[in-house]
Amino acid sequence: MSLFFKKTKKLESEMDEYLDLVIKGGLIFKLGIKCYTDGQMDEFENHLKDLRKIEDRADDLRRNIEIKLYSRTLIPEARGDVLGLLESCDKVLNITTETLLEFSVEIPEILPELKQDFLYIADSSISCLENTVSGIRAYFKNIDAVRDYVTKVQFYKKETNKIAERIKRTIFRTDFELSRKIHIRYFTFHIERIAEQAEDVCDRLSIAIVKRFE
Repeated sequence: MSLFFKKTKKLESEMDEYLDLVIKGGLIFKLGIKCYTDGQMDEFENHLKDLRKIEDRADDLRRNIEIKLYSRTLIPEARGDVLGLLESCDKVLNITTETLLEFSVEIPEILPELKQDFLYIADSSISCLENTVSGIRAYFKNIDAVRDYVTKVQFYKKETNKIAERIKRTIFRTDFELSRKIHIRYFTFHIERIAEQAEDVCDRLSIAIVKRFE
């Protein structure tokens, strides 16, 4: 992150750690969904605990970074954009944690024929998150690479939507009671939200790039 933080190594380190936590959160989410669909509930609950710890640590880091950016009057020309990126990225991690928590609380029944699609949609939505983090890193270190990551996020967002539509079309063409169909749609929507929020971060990222070249 040398473009911004040449004289603030501690802050640079905290930013890197924060983004590392977001990536780890996404990986744990995928492991959690895999364990859930395999019926490995003890392992699933352990992943949920780990994800909540990561979210707590990420929240603490984000607050520390924000305080330093304000109190030390660092990068005043881009401070608002950096804070906006941090806050919107934090929402992605929050949604990721909330979604896994909802699986723990409501225990949705995933039909065997939908198991693979739930793994696919989890993987696609987390690919959005991962490329969003890479885009943020590039914003600080190699701004020319940002567009490539934004394009990848847009691609995986569309893939996530396609998989979600396939899940919903499959479940609503079964003979199951409406409540079960709606329950599956609800969880499909929550996983979709991860990708949608990641795309929102990239929208902010694209605007921040334009402002840097004005």
